[in-house]
Amino acid sequence: SLQKWVLREISNFEYLMQLNTIAGRTYNDLSQYPVVSPPCPPPSPGSPTCPPSLTHLPPTQFPWILRDYVSETLDLSNPAVFRDLSKPIGVANERHARDVKENFEDPTGTVDKFHYGTHYSNAAGVMHYLIRTEPFTTLHIQLQSGRFDCSDRQFHSVPAAWQARMENPVDVKELIPEFFYFPEFLENQNGFDLGCLQLSNEKVGDVVLPRWARSREDFIHQHRKALESEYVSAHLHEWIDLIFGYKQRGPAAVEALNVFY
Repeated sequence: SLQKWVLREISNFEYLMQLNTIAGRTYNDLSQYPVVSPPCPPPSPGSPTCPPSLTHLPPTQFPWILRDYVSETLDLSNPAVFRDLSKPIGVANERHARDVKENFEDPTGTVDKFHYGTHYSNAAGVMHYLIRTEPFTTLHIQLQSGRFDCSDRQFHSVPAAWQARMENPVDVKELIPEFFYFPEFLENQNGFDLGCLQLSNEKVGDVVLPRWARSREDFIHQHRKALESEYVSAHLHEWIDLIFGYKQRGPAAVEALNVFY
């Protein structure tokens, strides 16, 4: 697979799917959904346990590849529209790097040091993105004790989701494969009552798209085109090193600001 990818005999999408499969990620296990996710931790006294349907679930992982979700058109010949794939999503905004580096510690002194207290891929993250699509809707409700989560915490807008990564180094969710082939997950086809945003009182329905996307199908088309672009093809190996390669653990992970709890 590696040789075929290097020779561009298979697409970036196909190679990422194969890497996820080799790493044990699968659509049949939410916690191993194609990128990575740790299993639910052992419950501590007084803490809720994971829903039975999620205890054996790790997810398939794909990267955020763009940083421009506000322009009227998407110019894939311009390197400035792409995310820096050599850096973890938590420091995609360079202003966060100093804080992340300074906070490299375990506040309790009982576990190994880490840069991020959450993970870039887990079952809850998959349900976050796929909240409008069953069976993930039901699983999300189970996880939230029988109701939808607060509207402001739901996935309601692609531009807003990226902006959250820019403003908050704690939000380190990467993407899932559906962002590159499945436009239906962006539509509230079942008419679920997802509530209203607090500041604008705007009702949460279909996912808000970037300005450069004319429709859900166009978003998927252009997003997939970006994934297969020359820029991403030249830099995707840097992200692979972080997620699947030698920068996952050890001194290389520390240096790359890539240690997760």
